[in-house]
Amino acid sequence: QVQLVEPGGGLVQPGGSLRLSCAASGRFLRVNVMGWYRQAPGKQRDLVASITRSGTTNYADSVKGRFTISRDNAKNTVYLQMNSLKLEDTAVYYCNADLSVTPWRNDAVWGQGTLVTVSS
Repeated sequence: QVQLVEPGGGLVQPGGSLRLSCAASGRFLRVNVMGWYRQAPGKQRDLVASITRSGTTNYADSVKGRFTISRDNAKNTVYLQMNSLKLEDTAVYYCNADLSVTPWRNDAVWGQGTLVTVSS
């Protein structure tokens, strides 16, 4: 099994920027698609952005033009650059990765979550 560690959360002013990172460690053959989800109190967990191993990205409409997802395959790390932050971006952000743990088995793994608070 692997773990995903998510440093990078914190408090930021409206209109400000913050970068999240998430690194996979442990025993696995390959990290496949990686993504970021977020969950605000009383709401469901929704996809924010995802990125394939080759770099193809997908974004929720609410963050298009403001957030950028990227990855470093050599470091097994995914990043989320968040710009022009709004109050409604406040949520717990979760990293997710699909990993090949054997040649025939893939597992979805979640990070522990990190709180991003946008407040004036």
